Amino acid sequence: MANGHLSRRAVLGGTVSGVGLAALPAFAQDGTTEFTQPASASVRRNISSFRMLRWEDYFDSTRNGLILADTTSRALHYWSEDQSIYRLYPTSVPLSEELTRRGLTSVVQKVVNPPWRPTPSMKKRNPDWPDVVEGGAPDNPPGSRALYLGWTYYRIHGTHDTRKIGRKSSNGCIGLYNENIEELFDMAKIGTQVRLI
Repeated sequence: MANGHLSRRAVLGGTVSGVGLAALPAFAQDGTTEFTQPASASVRRNISSFRMLRWEDYFDSTRNGLILADTTSRALHYWSEDQSIYRLYPTSVPLSEELTRRGLTSVVQKVVNPPWRPTPSMKKRNPDWPDVVEGGAPDNPPGSRALYLGWTYYRIHGTHDTRKIGRKSSNGCIGLYNENIEELFDMAKIGTQVRLI
């Protein structure tokens, strides 16, 4: 904590100076990445409004670990199979309801430096877009890692454009900061259960 400000990224790593996430104020609505303590002072908030969720409300078991992507609060929750690890990450979410897919699926593939190919509908809307952006390119939309889901074209991935995090900005995927997807990528495995709500 410097000058009364906590970095959102530091907070999302678990605890800050022994304070659990539940004791900290929720992030909310104006596009900044910091908030000010104490709560009685003027508080600047991010678009994401994090809420703590219980895995039991969305899954039958923690087999293979769990990922819950909450499109309302624009946050992704991860629980390890043995429940010893819990993480909460800010995300970008789909631009519109018609681009949003909800339900239960799983991680079917993990890719380092994934290439990006616009879907046919994206290409139709944006004919000037390239057919492919190779993985590792600095402007590659899926960033440094991607978890491919059991649904065609849907991914949980990083992003080079950090302005998108906390916003409705994707064509269907869930986006994370590259450092967050890299951590999640290392914890998740093929078969990790994923639910989008």
